[in-house]
Amino acid sequence: MPGARPVSVAAYRMAPAELAELKKQIEELLEKKFIRPSVSPWGAPVLLVKKKDGSSRLCVDYRQLNKVTIKNKYPLPRIDDLLDQLKGAGVFSKIDLRSGYHQILVKPDDVQKTAFRSRYGHYEYVVMPFGVTNAPAIFMDYINRIFRSCLDKFVVVFIDDILIYSKNREEHVEHLRIALEILREHQLYGKLSKCEFWLSDVQFLGHVISGQGISVDPTKIEAVLKWEHPTSVTEVRSFVGLAGYYRRFVKDFSKIVGPLTQLTRKDQPFVWTDQCEASFKDMKQRLTTAPVLIIPDTDKAFEVYCDASYQGLGCVLMQNRRPVAYASQQLKIHERNYPTHDIELAAVVFALKTWRHYLYGAKFQVFSDHKSLKYLFDQKELNMRQRRWMEYLKDYDFELLYHPGKANVVADALSRKRVQMSALMIKELELIEKLRDMNLSVRLGQDHMWCSHLIITSSFLEQVKSEQEIDFELQRIVGLLGTDQAKDFALCQNGILRFRGRVCVPATTELRRLIFEEGHKSSLSIHPGMTKMYKDLKESFWWSGMKKDVAEFVASCLVCQKAKIEHQRPGGMLQQLDIPHSKWDSISMDFVTHLPRSSRGHDSIWVIVDRLTKSAHFLSINQKMSMEKLAELYIREIVRLHGVPESIVSDRDPRFTSGFWQKLQDALGSRLRMSSAYHPQTDGQTERTIQSLEDLLRACVLDHLGGWSEILPLVEFTYNNSYHSSIGMAPYEALYGQRCRTPLCWFQDGEAISVGPELLQQTTEKVKLIQERMRTTRSRQKSYADRRRRPLEFNEGDHVFLRVTPIAGVGRAIKAKKLSPKFLGPYEILRRIGPVAYEIALPPQLANLHNVFHVSQLRKYIPDPTHVLEVDDIQVREDLTIEAGPVRVLEAQTKNLRGKEIRTVKVLWNEKTREMTWELEEIMKNEYPHLFA
Repeated sequence: MPGARPVSVAAYRMAPAELAELKKQIEELLEKKFIRPSVSPWGAPVLLVKKKDGSSRLCVDYRQLNKVTIKNKYPLPRIDDLLDQLKGAGVFSKIDLRSGYHQILVKPDDVQKTAFRSRYGHYEYVVMPFGVTNAPAIFMDYINRIFRSCLDKFVVVFIDDILIYSKNREEHVEHLRIALEILREHQLYGKLSKCEFWLSDVQFLGHVISGQGISVDPTKIEAVLKWEHPTSVTEVRSFVGLAGYYRRFVKDFSKIVGPLTQLTRKDQPFVWTDQCEASFKDMKQRLTTAPVLIIPDTDKAFEVYCDASYQGLGCVLMQNRRPVAYASQQLKIHERNYPTHDIELAAVVFALKTWRHYLYGAKFQVFSDHKSLKYLFDQKELNMRQRRWMEYLKDYDFELLYHPGKANVVADALSRKRVQMSALMIKELELIEKLRDMNLSVRLGQDHMWCSHLIITSSFLEQVKSEQEIDFELQRIVGLLGTDQAKDFALCQNGILRFRGRVCVPATTELRRLIFEEGHKSSLSIHPGMTKMYKDLKESFWWSGMKKDVAEFVASCLVCQKAKIEHQRPGGMLQQLDIPHSKWDSISMDFVTHLPRSSRGHDSIWVIVDRLTKSAHFLSINQKMSMEKLAELYIREIVRLHGVPESIVSDRDPRFTSGFWQKLQDALGSRLRMSSAYHPQTDGQTERTIQSLEDLLRACVLDHLGGWSEILPLVEFTYNNSYHSSIGMAPYEALYGQRCRTPLCWFQDGEAISVGPELLQQTTEKVKLIQERMRTTRSRQKSYADRRRRPLEFNEGDHVFLRVTPIAGVGRAIKAKKLSPKFLGPYEILRRIGPVAYEIALPPQLANLHNVFHVSQLRKYIPDPTHVLEVDDIQVREDLTIEAGPVRVLEAQTKNLRGKEIRTVKVLWNEKTREMTWELEEIMKNEYPHLFA
């Protein structure tokens, strides 16, 4: 990371036998020239790790180095996706590369960071070592590139494990030959003792793969079978995590590990019960008897079997009546309040989300043992939750079928809670909705259905009830029941206080946050706005000040703050530049680029405008013209005619921020006044002039008056002799004190010409008149602009988001995609720069951007204790950086001045424009030491 100091850790102590092995391996690495002696300030300790064959591997403990390393985000492939590619394969070969990492050289500047310390000296790797955090990603990228033509055809790769697969032995001969030739071409070698060829079944990434399908690797299950029952929460998490790697093989995985996951919850005391022991043993037994799953064929139809109970959801994905994968999920607390119909529907939604990568775009069948789901798409009355799910289900092409519970054996394994039943034979469809509203459980048969009243109580409603009993305000209302003061309140049979049928929620932060999380952040209620969320929640809940609480929750949502645009006036009142005192004393400038190339090779126009008289010069240039030529043009066309301006207003174009331009203006005595980053309104005058220029050019082209470069002088004449509303006259008249003679003046008689003191007095009065008219215009503009803005101020230390838009702002400088966040951050405000600009502490990825932003580009960050702030994944466009930095040093020379030798260097500032300057070597070394490394 930038600014990280070298890390050095003392060497670990070793036993005599280990020291002998260490010395041997270091000598081997030196002989192979993989390492070399080092004097680096970095240093990591070494240790020896036993391999499966009993030998030792030299490992370097790079944990401290990894902490200060910027992580490579190259994606490692999902193991499930790799296994899906093996469909139809019957012959396999596996190649394990020998020291594959050592085939990649370390960047010379980074060699010193790989240094390690040992009893026998200080060494550093010149090849990529094991243990550095980015090594797997870099090697994965390298292997993917060399096997690009073979991937997902007959080769799958996971870091240094390579699997070649074919349908038959004839194909495998050719596939194996191609793979080995690629490895030989890139000088990569396999370790013969770990390679296997011509196999009908192969162990790969913890699985056994064959023509019949995928099964659990028995060698990996040994660790689970030998595991003694956990004695701490950490050990429980480790066991569940290891078993969870094979959850796709275990039916009802979530139900089985339920007692174990209960122990990992916050504030849950660790008590190993009989249920935990049974769950622990059951999971071991399930893994040893796990079925063989087939590899899915996307050309064949899928079948999804779903079932649900108040313990969890269970689903099976099948093809040709054979299982592809199992999936299960425990119910959340609020989901246990759902009626039976909604829980069964939740199982269907869960299955489609889990296997979306198989089912989206395909036609398939979904089986459920809840018969009323068959009529789901015909129902007219749906609750809010069902409407959301229906919108999701419409994205899939499937047929929802009824499957009796006894026949639905593949999914109907989640046990049901005990209910007391009184059988009652009735017709099936007429009373379903009424029965469901009465909390009746419905089980459908072929011709009839049985219903019974559930004696299950919702844990959520129980919690609400218990909190109501200790809530002072709600208990006061209970005491007023039956009076006019509480006429809208009622106490239900279950003892819960309701307001107009809605549950009265006590003033408990935990309960209200649970409701907010479900209504705003669940997978089926994705971040609605304040109004929509309030209207949805008020259908079921009530408390005093609910609307205000919903507004505050939505406003503080981190995802909404970053992802949603602001629907309000932009921040920051209009701040205007001061009115110049004299003509061409203050100028503004900008470029019109990407025009059709003219006969002289020009493709851009340099627009330079006097801020007082509004007179302008339009200079035809080439976009790649060097800064030296632009400076010559500036001296010849501007300074020669109007003198040196006191100030220059511009945007942060790389040409204006370049070292050459800044040094030129310093030498001339002109002050540069640049806009804040990505706020072109600062230079609004030039932007408006450019609009007028482009309109005139379009008109000339439509009138067929010639190419834009040839007619540009006429366009400049027309602009300068056209009435300008802000000064009440044409720019030419404002500049020279009289109107310009044109062919329209042929009928006018000769006018008296003012000379001497009279001319001076008229010019002075005209300047005062222009300034007065500009004040009037500016006041009108500010009044109009401020009606569309709002005051917005921040303090030092506040945190703000940075606006990202696709065609303006920071969005022009970063590689933003269609669904990228609308705001980046939050970032800290370092200080205030003027009334409406702030200096922001940008992250290292944006270090090359100007860090002063107009307030309209910022959004206030509303903190919340639950926020987990992560570093934004930002990629800056290489051709849209703002600050110009040196590219490289071209040459150096020594000058003798007054008996002293002064070293200077020739610095290249821009590769495209070939901008170069001579600088003092001492200053450049201090500011840009990397140029001399």
